[in-house]
Amino acid sequence: MKRICSICARAGSKGVKNKNIRMLLDKPLIAHSIEQAKATGIFDCIAVSSDSLEILEIAQSLNVKYLVNRPKDMASDHAAKLPVIQHCIQEVENKSGIKFDTIVDLDATSPLRNINDILRAIKMLEDSQSSNLITASSARRSPYFNLVEMDENGFVRKSKTLDKSIYRRQDSPKCYDMNASIYVWKRDKFFSNESVLLEDTILYEMPDNRSIDIDSELDFDIVEFLMQKKANNL
Repeated sequence: MKRICSICARAGSKGVKNKNIRMLLDKPLIAHSIEQAKATGIFDCIAVSSDSLEILEIAQSLNVKYLVNRPKDMASDHAAKLPVIQHCIQEVENKSGIKFDTIVDLDATSPLRNINDILRAIKMLEDSQSSNLITASSARRSPYFNLVEMDENGFVRKSKTLDKSIYRRQDSPKCYDMNASIYVWKRDKFFSNESVLLEDTILYEMPDNRSIDIDSELDFDIVEFLMQKKANNL
């Protein structure tokens, strides 16, 4: 069983300037995900993909062997995530001569995950018959209860309806927020799909306090507070 972990981080960011290299508890944000991948002890290869020389230099300083230069067309605000990961894995396979059975991607902007989350998510997929796995947390809002959208006439409607009325969120079907923390694929479906959601995708649930994806200054402040609290054993 050959496993690889990719960590993809581009130079630009609109919500938080230079967030992937911004210092978080005395180390660049991306360093947390690199150190987590190393700490699992189960990856044959760890790779960092970026269009930023500074990010690749940080990865190199942390002894990441495989540094992948991301093409410019994959580094824009509108670039999809999966092709970037596919490009990264293909580059490493070409360089290493290894064909990986399990592909894992750790999002650099989700440092609150812990080592057990990574290990359990991988085991969950490898023990299953499914093609891939995503991580998510329980949604605070429900499309059946308190998520609404506007119709073509500008009137408010529930996003999803059921045959029976729902008067409490707890009575609605359970929904999840994708937290962009950990993605896991089996090789046979990884290169042949354009979406991370397949017919047989399974879910590893994580708690709210490990599911914040940094996309704004407020997110960064919350993550920093939670990590500092953990570091101080509070």
